[in-house]
Amino acid sequence: MPLAHPAADVWTLLADVADARPDAPAFIHGERRLSFAELLDCSARAAQGLGDLGVGPGDRVALWLPNAPAYLILYFACARLGAIAVAVNTRYRAVEVADIVGRSGAKVLACAPAFRRIDFLSILAGIEPEALDRLSAIVIVGETPEPVPPAIEHRRRVPFDRLLSRPAIAHNHASARAPCNIFTTSGTTSSPKFVLHRQGAIAGHAQQVARTFGFTAPETLSLAILPMCGVFGFNQTLATLAAGKPSVLVESYEIEEIARLITQHKPTTMFGSDDMYQRLLELMPGRWPFRSIKWAGYAAFNASLEDLPERARPRGLRLVGLYGMSEVQALYARQPLKLPVPRRKLGGGVPVSPLAHVRVRDPETGELLGPGLPGALEMAGPSLMVGYYGNEQATAAAMTSDGYVRTGDLGQLDGRGGFTFLSRMGDVLRLSGFLVNPLEIEMHIQKVPGISGCQTVAVPRPEGVRAVAFVMLDPGAVLDEAATIAHCKHGLANYKVPMRVFPIDDFPKTPSPNGFKIQRTRLREMAEALLRS
Repeated sequence: MPLAHPAADVWTLLADVADARPDAPAFIHGERRLSFAELLDCSARAAQGLGDLGVGPGDRVALWLPNAPAYLILYFACARLGAIAVAVNTRYRAVEVADIVGRSGAKVLACAPAFRRIDFLSILAGIEPEALDRLSAIVIVGETPEPVPPAIEHRRRVPFDRLLSRPAIAHNHASARAPCNIFTTSGTTSSPKFVLHRQGAIAGHAQQVARTFGFTAPETLSLAILPMCGVFGFNQTLATLAAGKPSVLVESYEIEEIARLITQHKPTTMFGSDDMYQRLLELMPGRWPFRSIKWAGYAAFNASLEDLPERARPRGLRLVGLYGMSEVQALYARQPLKLPVPRRKLGGGVPVSPLAHVRVRDPETGELLGPGLPGALEMAGPSLMVGYYGNEQATAAAMTSDGYVRTGDLGQLDGRGGFTFLSRMGDVLRLSGFLVNPLEIEMHIQKVPGISGCQTVAVPRPEGVRAVAFVMLDPGAVLDEAATIAHCKHGLANYKVPMRVFPIDDFPKTPSPNGFKIQRTRLREMAEALLRS
């Protein structure tokens, strides 16, 4: 049976479930159902196909794919080869993809050119050639729109189906210590950091979440809405798989489609943001439209929806606060289900692993703090990252000498074995559920002629949290707001594009021992006032 014994590595995790439940569905994707036995076989074949392309232990394979069976097949294929799957958000555009593919040294990039009418190949064609020169091949999932851009035409393109036509691979390089995942996260520069995890930590966490969250119940059906390029979507899907239960893979974040899938499949489990649940409540009729859902993992990003859990409960939707980040994986902690709504909705909770530990440190004195006292959250446990790939300096700065990661979050212990997340301690923006370093947006905007400086803040709006930029101009320059926003749309993911760009004579500042600091709170207040007017 699934979870009967610990899985040492990611491949063993899948193989054990396939052995116990070979004909049970692993994934539902549209009209297609893929059993665990089929998933295992396809992954072994894809591993041979990737091996034919030169992928071996330690090599990186970039997965620029939506939530579809190909993502998981290629992920498990990488695990079998001892290779590392590099998660690339499908919303990323040329600047971001070039950086991730280039710095990770990916040998193969997989993409789905026909997905949601996003012209992936044209985006690749806009990347500087040297950023793609290390790729031995581009794996094409699905149809290839014609014509192929000239800049891509000469590069080796391999249909995903050709990988599946290969025989199952004979050798197995999966192991507990083998690195297997790279997730991107905001850093202190414009380039994201690469969070590296090993197979033992990924497999062990999936099994622990499956046990703690009760995914072994016979009726379990997971609705995988959040993208698997991020840890919340990935960890939800892998924990469901570890329990031997199916996931309905949701390719696009379209609220009407999510509502339809809830009605059709009657899932027991789903995770999402406050904006998503608010829109579902508005769209889905009836008093109990979420009757099948036992509880729903919930992240609060929009301050204007603070009362959402209270409003959702009378309609049968029990929202529960969680905690996770790339460095410790998602679903690291969950609030107890029996807590009253005002406490249950808070971010944080009790760690899912009995071996995990959370502590709070005074950021000024360095002293450890007791329950009820806010400070810097530090975390340890078996789900912890190996470090930041290719960045020993950042790893050393993030880790304490006794093995805790400095999360950069403000929180407090609750005195009951758990903790409460309060806020980010830094200036990282949370847009569309993703952490975004404002420097990524600011440095891109500052490429516009006439703009000498930029600061970006996040502002809660009824439609979701949006970015707003303030810019300082060169003497005599005039801001073309529409052109600046169009420049952002060309190079950045849509959710990073500011909704407005306002000119400003100077940024509000406050003196500090290390120089002047930008008053980002004041900028946020200014943005809200300007948007109201």
